[in-house]
Amino acid sequence: MNSTSTSPTVVSVGENPTRLWGLTMAERTARLARAAEAAGDGSGARVLANADFAFDPAWFRHVVATPGMVLTIGGVPALAHAPDPASASALRNAMEQRTAPEPIAGLDIVAFESGPTIEDKMLRKRETPFIMALRPDTVRTIERASYFGAYKGVTDILTKYLWPEWALVLTRIAARLGVTPNMVTAVGAILCVAATVAFAHGQYWLGMAMGLVFMVFDTVDGKLARCTITSSAWGNVFDHGIDLVHPPFWWWFWATGLTYWGLGLDDRTFWLVQAAIQGGYVVQRLIEGAFIARNGGIHIHVWRRIDSRFRLITARRNPNMVILFAATLFGRPDIGIIAVAWWTMISLVVHLVQLVQAEIARKKKGAPLASWLAGDTA
Repeated sequence: MNSTSTSPTVVSVGENPTRLWGLTMAERTARLARAAEAAGDGSGARVLANADFAFDPAWFRHVVATPGMVLTIGGVPALAHAPDPASASALRNAMEQRTAPEPIAGLDIVAFESGPTIEDKMLRKRETPFIMALRPDTVRTIERASYFGAYKGVTDILTKYLWPEWALVLTRIAARLGVTPNMVTAVGAILCVAATVAFAHGQYWLGMAMGLVFMVFDTVDGKLARCTITSSAWGNVFDHGIDLVHPPFWWWFWATGLTYWGLGLDDRTFWLVQAAIQGGYVVQRLIEGAFIARNGGIHIHVWRRIDSRFRLITARRNPNMVILFAATLFGRPDIGIIAVAWWTMISLVVHLVQLVQAEIARKKKGAPLASWLAGDTA
């Protein structure tokens, strides 16, 4: 099954009154088509989406890029890329009759029950995305699968384990109320700034409480965008811009706020801590960018399994907040920020080692490296 540069016409087949995240399957398929820029180029190719089924967007992108692929469940075509009008007509008939498709040359029928896996580079994971019959009694199950399917496979420990269930509830509420992802991001941005002000005044518990809500909202906006197929270029810049810019301010004002606890750092320690945290943050980001540029878009955290595991705890905002929370719990937020500085330096060394190892491995291989999620860890 080879990808193609042609753009097939996307067609939703059948009627289904049951809604998913407030959308009919026809509406959801239309949004997926726009997101995939599959508007049709007159070639006669068709991507047919059976409205009886709900499927992960990763399946849609994969089938759009794979002419001839027919994904079936219970023998019935659920999603198919027909390369020509004749095969499109036969597959549409099978969908409408809820029967198995007739064998047609050029079609590759893949049974969902066989457990086919695909790599989702956007979310840094390899899995068998969900596809299920959409009925009123399956909506909550499918929404849960859709929500967790939108989770990055490689992320930090808090995002992965602490608040997924909280964020699911909030994502459902936002979808029901018609709240947009950018609205969630905007509220989160206000809380982010408020947390910064609280840290500057030594109000660490208040700042961490607001920061926690902001961090959960930082999960909700992305999941809401993916589940309701409302991702946008502006939303991506808005969300990731905030994520990129705010951490240095948190760490700076955490350190200045120590004076309110009578734990202010002396000038030498303050500047050493800030040099380690701020400089380490910038250099670590540059290393990640260099790795991506040198290895065909592969992220440093998905090269090997061990790299993905280290991403759980590397010196990013959320793991750093765990350190600060623990230190403040014992009444020593000053030790917390010093510990963050040390952890940033340790993480920076790990990233440098990863970059060097990648350079050696790429030269030995003679080609860009592949992610272990794609089944190649060389």
